[in-house]
Formats: sequence, C-alpha cells, structure tokens
Amino acid sequence: MIEIKTDQEIAIMAKGGKILAETLFAVVQHVRPGVTELELDALAEKLIRSQGGEPAFQFVPGYHHTICASTNDVVVHGIPSQYVLKEGDIIGIDCGVKLGGFNTDMSESVIVGGPQTVDKKVADFVDTGKKALDLAIEQIKPGNHVGDVSHVIQMIVEGAGYSVVRELIGHGVGRQLHEEPEVPGYVKGAIEKTPLLKEGMVIAVEVIYNMGKKEVEYAGNHDNWTIVTTDGSLSGLFERSIAVTKSGYKILT
Repeated sequence: MIEIKTDQEIAIMAKGGKILAETLFAVVQHVRPGVTELELDALAEKLIRSQGGEPAFQFVPGYHHTICASTNDVVVHGIPSQYVLKEGDIIGIDCGVKLGGFNTDMSESVIVGGPQTVDKKVADFVDTGKKALDLAIEQIKPGNHVGDVSHVIQMIVEGAGYSVVRELIGHGVGRQLHEEPEVPGYVKGAIEKTPLLKEGMVIAVEVIYNMGKKEVEYAGNHDNWTIVTTDGSLSGLFERSIAVTKSGYKILT
C-alpha cells in the first residue's frame, strides 16, 4: 500500500532531508585523493548525529555503517573500507537520515580530483546521471504516473549510450526506508498502468546506471551487500527524496 503523508509528516521529513543534504554535500566536499571510504563514513555519522539525526542505514539489519560507498565498478551497497581514493576514481555515496520516525534517502556520484582528471567520456558519463535525475524530478506532479519519471531516466541514460540497471530501483520512503511504490529507472509496461502520483506521496527517485552493460552481480568478496557491474564497467548513482505537492514537487534532500 502506498502511504500518503500529512503536511506535518512531510515537514518532519523535510527537516531530516535538510540534515541529510547538508551532510552528503559536506562529505562530497571531503572527497579527494588519499581519503579512505571509512573516513567519509565516519564524517557522515558525526555530521548527522551532531544535528540530532540518526544514520538510517544503521537500522537496516546486518548493516553497520552510515553510508554506502560505491567506487568505480561498484553499483550499490558498497561497504566502506580502508580503500584509499585515488585521482580519477568515481565514488557514489549513498546515505540516509532518520528523524522523528521518518527516513530520507539520497546519493551523489563524484569524480575524485574533479572532472579534469578523467577522459571526457567519463566526465560525460557522470554528468548524464545528474541530468537524468534533474529531468526526471520535473515529471513529478499529481496526475502524472511513476512511469513518466521512469521514462525520462531511461530516455536520457540509454540515449547517451549507457545502460539502466534493472535489478535496483527507486522506491517510496517514509516510516520505512523502502516503501511502495517501486520507482524503476526504466519503463515496465504501459506508463498509464504504473502508479498514479498523488499529493502527499514521497518517493526516492534513483538513477542507477552503468557505462557498459546493464547486468550486475554480487562482488566476489562474499559480503552479501556489494553489487558490481558484471563486465567491470564504471557505474553511477544519483538519488533524491521528493514529496508530491498539490502543484508539483518538493525536493526534501
């Protein structure tokens, strides 16, 4: 069942989302050669707790970190490690905040050392994911469907020659980190048969995409979390938590 949030509940989520956005962008600013994934994780936890929030991912059974650090061919759910970031790496940082009983979810991908450290094709790959997210969010308003969001993501990503991951998708968010409806980055069937967007819905729109083929698999380290591209190609992810308003949308993160 898709939960419709009250104005008061969305206000709580907006407070948590502000903590999350400020935290994630501070962590992104700390990304540089020589920094470890675990250092970024520790910084994120410190910033969230200092503002009265709780790391949402630590409430997921079996997960003990504040962020997921997905570097290079890691698609999602990368467990932060002692890996030392180097110039030209792509790192996707996924993070969540729990505040007042409600969750918000967000991710961003950046190039370590900046876009000038990589080939233009790699920089274009990262830019495409952010563009797809921004244009997909513009589709959010009452009367549109989830499929309208999905269509834009797929059109932008595949139109640039990349692939949308099928097994990993966006989702509703609220009291639970993952709620209905599913928000895939590709169109599944007729758009008009996908869930209708209504005022009070909150969805986490995710662009999860690969430079190479769309297939993914669990990494060979057997941690049962880390998912990588099957062909070893680069992967990227961008995510925002969005509330559907009377006239359109409100970005909570």
